[in-house]
Amino acid sequence: MSTAPRTHPPHSANPAPTAHAAFTATHWGVYRPIVEGGRLTGMAPAPWDAAPSPIGQSLPGAIDSPTRVRRPAVRRSFLDPATRHTSGHLRGREPFVELPWDVALDLVAGELRRVRAAHGNEALFGGSYGWSSAGRFHHAQSQLHRFLNGFGGYIASKDSYSLGAGRVLLPHIVDGMDALLQHHTAWHVLAQHCELFVAFGGLPVRNTQVSPGGACDHGAAPALARMAAGGRTAFVNISPARDDLAAVPGAEWLPIRPGTDTALMMGLAHVLVTEGLHDAAFCARYTVGFDRVRDALLGHGADGTAKTPEWAAAHTGIPAERIVALARRMARQRTLVNCTYSLQRARHGEQPFWMAVTLVALLGQIGLPGGGFGLGYGCMNYIGSGHGSFSGARLPQGHNPVGAFIPVARIADMLLQPGEPFDYNGERHRYPHARLLYWAGGNVFHHHQDLNRTIEAWQRPETIVTHEQVWTAQAQYSDIVLPATTSLERDDIGSAASEPRMIAMRAAIAPVGEARDDYAIFRALAGRLGFEAAYTEGRDTAQWLRHLYEAARPRAEAAGIALPPFDAFWSAGHLELPRPSAPVVLLERFRQDPAAHPLPTPSGRIELFSQTIDRFGYDDCPGQATWFAPEASAWPIHLLSHQPAARLHSQYDHGRVSRATKVQGREPITLNRADALRRGIAGGDVVRVFNAHGAFLAGAVLSDGLRPGVAQIATGAWYDPLDPQVAGSLDKHGNPNLVTPDVGSSSLSQGCAAQSARVEVTLWRGPLPEVTAFEPPQRLEVDAAFAHSATSQPQPDQDLHPNWPPAQ
Repeated sequence: MSTAPRTHPPHSANPAPTAHAAFTATHWGVYRPIVEGGRLTGMAPAPWDAAPSPIGQSLPGAIDSPTRVRRPAVRRSFLDPATRHTSGHLRGREPFVELPWDVALDLVAGELRRVRAAHGNEALFGGSYGWSSAGRFHHAQSQLHRFLNGFGGYIASKDSYSLGAGRVLLPHIVDGMDALLQHHTAWHVLAQHCELFVAFGGLPVRNTQVSPGGACDHGAAPALARMAAGGRTAFVNISPARDDLAAVPGAEWLPIRPGTDTALMMGLAHVLVTEGLHDAAFCARYTVGFDRVRDALLGHGADGTAKTPEWAAAHTGIPAERIVALARRMARQRTLVNCTYSLQRARHGEQPFWMAVTLVALLGQIGLPGGGFGLGYGCMNYIGSGHGSFSGARLPQGHNPVGAFIPVARIADMLLQPGEPFDYNGERHRYPHARLLYWAGGNVFHHHQDLNRTIEAWQRPETIVTHEQVWTAQAQYSDIVLPATTSLERDDIGSAASEPRMIAMRAAIAPVGEARDDYAIFRALAGRLGFEAAYTEGRDTAQWLRHLYEAARPRAEAAGIALPPFDAFWSAGHLELPRPSAPVVLLERFRQDPAAHPLPTPSGRIELFSQTIDRFGYDDCPGQATWFAPEASAWPIHLLSHQPAARLHSQYDHGRVSRATKVQGREPITLNRADALRRGIAGGDVVRVFNAHGAFLAGAVLSDGLRPGVAQIATGAWYDPLDPQVAGSLDKHGNPNLVTPDVGSSSLSQGCAAQSARVEVTLWRGPLPEVTAFEPPQRLEVDAAFAHSATSQPQPDQDLHPNWPPAQ
């Protein structure tokens, strides 16, 4: 029987004079915009949110700041047909020219036609990796991919920077990553049954501010507080940073050496096997490969080394007696073992996830309430929410006939090495030759590693088009920048899998400047390219919202949810989805009857040893969880780059919440107090962080809660080179990707390996350069730009508006 969700009238049915009547959804929460005189002046958190994120308070002031892209803009040399496709080395180094929309759209359409005619759709790369909008219709990545599919296809990217290794590995050994994350055991079940929560990578609640599609009710921090206060659950924080489990002040802290979690898990597993504490019956019924795992633990494997607690202690820095004691506790208590995403964002990142599953299988608690494993608690708000996986409205993206792709974290390799082979998930492919990059809703200068190498690669394409709201480095290093609206400037539907509400997102303010939504931009381009009818299906935005909502109702019905008609939902402003009738316990049905509910693995069971992966023949990812020691490095500090607390990735770094966290205007970096004092660094000093890849400045924060030899900095500080004209210039602002390695985690997944960075940190003794990250680039007057190219005759690939340029 379907359960009807509860619809709610807008809480602002009798609003204050300046209050907007509707809610809006963001990835970090639901708010009611406060608007005065047409300007956004405040964001009131939804009243139902138990722990609202402060990130929303960055929107007022930032949404219409000078950083906003207000008009279409084209890089100056790109306007000249003589230098249009040979001036990539000037990206990020020269002014832009603001143009009328028709001219800019004609130019984009002409470039798309030119590249397709000369090189085929296999030369078009559809980027847009990013968290552009919680709204499901105006989701930039979906709009871009729908548009490019309508144009004949594009080079796609697979997986994610967050979970590149995990997404490829987990389907081979348990299940797909999304299915697992959406069905993690609910927090309220853990509170009732979990006695020991072993947190590899901690449980950093700063990450739980967000959910893709919109965090509606922040439940992780309150849940941890209840579990800790109740006294039933003990927590063990296995992380180089004590604050990675700050939500539980009394948690036991094991300050592990970065990159050695797999070794610790093997030491724990060795104790379980040698002391007869493992669940042999569970391993026999629910897993394959236990004999191989046992042999490797006992030293009968290929390396001939027994994975004893003493062996693990030498690698991890955790005393052997503490490893033994923890293993025994795990065996006698209902235990949940969790890994954060960060563990697999490293060289050989598949191994800690695989070994975590192996360790928990030995305990035999998978599928039990309060026991088993987690691979994302503390990483997203929705993980452990206890809600179903129904995700609401979805925009159809169509079919991509182009088979060429890259693992998402290998974009610089693609641009620098077209035609070269690469391994991925058991197959060998070749990097396509991308001539045109189309980006909407993402910022490669935030999420990609080794930015100096990325900038070198970024000079190779003939054309780069970006839709942007603000002048990020992504925009400033593009050829054509089209101003896009924010979610507060358009109608949409906010919904996310495993979140408890759907939100009717009504526009709160008019578009800033000449910004247009991505749908309007792509509709105009599709009209120029001859497929507008197929792209729009004859619908405007309002009709699409109704259509997508109504299309979701049968899927909701299948999930036991009876959605009201669209008009009722839109009038109410939001609706609350019912919880599943039964508590969510990960892999519970599989445990109850593995024959009736097999896993989607080749054996139908948990694959502690995978014949499939073994047959791939990868030396860096064999057929079972394997220990790979971190590579030796002359750089003394291991730099960990985590998700920020004051913004979502790089979004709203220019907002007041993020800027309030800066130290002398720069991103704060946390250093172990003893490491800092040996280098003459005091709290509040500006430091230079560097290695062979590059260097950046940051503001020092000293801590005794960080393992010696480790530093921590948040990702997302906008790239701000000291001199854009000089290759390898110092970043003034604190972007850690100046120093992170751009290598794949392994041949299996080619995932991001940012957490393997090693650096040196020294006191900055020179004059402090001004931070200019939030200043827009120079924009020229239109007439001046065309005067610059007046001597060049239009070429066949130049597709300008017939009445443009004006007579000189």
